[in-house]
Amino acid sequence: MRRLCQLVLIAIALAAQSPDPLGGYRIYAGNTHSHTAYTWSHGEHLAKSDCAGILVYARNPQLNVFTWSEGYVKSKNGCAAIFVVDGAQIPSPDMPVKPDWEKVQGPPAKHFSLAKANGYDFYATTDHSQEAALQPRDQSNAAWLAERQQAVDATDAGFVALAGFEYSDSDGPGGTGHINVMNTDGILNALAPGVDLRYFYRWLATATPNGGGPVVATFNHPGPDQYGNWAGRTPEATDIITMLEVINSNNKIHYPAFVSALDHGWKVSPVCGNDNHGLTGIARHVSRTFVLAREKTKAAILDAMKNRRTYAALDKNLQCRYTVNGAIMGSTLDRPRTLRFDIAIDDPNTSNPKDKITKIDIVKDGGAVAQEYTPTPAHSVRWTPAIEDASSRYFFVRVWTAGGGDAPGGDPANPVAWLAPVWTGR
Repeated sequence: MRRLCQLVLIAIALAAQSPDPLGGYRIYAGNTHSHTAYTWSHGEHLAKSDCAGILVYARNPQLNVFTWSEGYVKSKNGCAAIFVVDGAQIPSPDMPVKPDWEKVQGPPAKHFSLAKANGYDFYATTDHSQEAALQPRDQSNAAWLAERQQAVDATDAGFVALAGFEYSDSDGPGGTGHINVMNTDGILNALAPGVDLRYFYRWLATATPNGGGPVVATFNHPGPDQYGNWAGRTPEATDIITMLEVINSNNKIHYPAFVSALDHGWKVSPVCGNDNHGLTGIARHVSRTFVLAREKTKAAILDAMKNRRTYAALDKNLQCRYTVNGAIMGSTLDRPRTLRFDIAIDDPNTSNPKDKITKIDIVKDGGAVAQEYTPTPAHSVRWTPAIEDASSRYFFVRVWTAGGGDAPGGDPANPVAWLAPVWTGR
């Protein structure tokens, strides 16, 4: 009995010395990017044709850029792909609607219902704000009111529905790119006269929340030099655009853009936006955005996004968390010279050897690898390295598994998860 008591006391002491870096947070999985029937100009509801799903713009030969123009916008094969008039985007007659389209597309309520049934903890609808259904562009718009109300109605103790929109700047000037905005009262159309990225950044600073929780935003499917090569950053925009899609459409990786954004001073955390333009991707897609939140409520999920406690994974249940000097991932430190990491990675699918963790590394400024760890492959790995560094501005963690993730095309040679940075305060 004495021996048993000693072993119990030792176990308790070890646990006290090495607490789980989750630190009272819980991990929730969801999707930050989807399009409902309010995005009518393109998506699963349209029949396949030479034009279906094409988003193209009229070329200005003098400036050698693509710009939106009134009337039909011609694709390279000569058919009309998009009809844009008065800043509203609708499908052209060359893009017929499927007779049974309601099987593959529907209103926000249908998206939320299917996401809930498929085990998502949260799900955001983010229709393009230039769509015809969302005109006029103000809080009185019927579709915008319905989208927000359907999110309220779908939210319960087991699921959080988020209403947002996608700001889709495809003509500049001053840069182009798409950005999801969640939890605002109003919406902004990127195709409206005088609206560009700098205008959007100013607008974002004045946007009021739609009920509980903060306004948050994410850079969508970016290229390394997107958004005017990341120019125009303001403190206010930096405080609201706290995320970036490292994963888009289940398995398209935008890692170079993530590093580029960080190197240009944007404080963004990785997310996965499945960008499904219909219903079938809800069950089919396995990649997820994960958040570290105190509870499964709208306010707590948005707070996690606001404070950059997120990660993106090509796996729908990979559990990742870490601290640096006791501060949770997503934090900004006070210029430390020694950074003590405590990284814990787990996959609950212990019967599947492809889900074993095979490698973890720590990346710093410019995408340079600071340290890496190759453990004996296991479904649960803990790594506690220390790094001496007095100059780097950020660090983040990547994870590999034996099977390369659950999404199509998984490659064990590539990472399956990208975790929120920790900023040093420099």
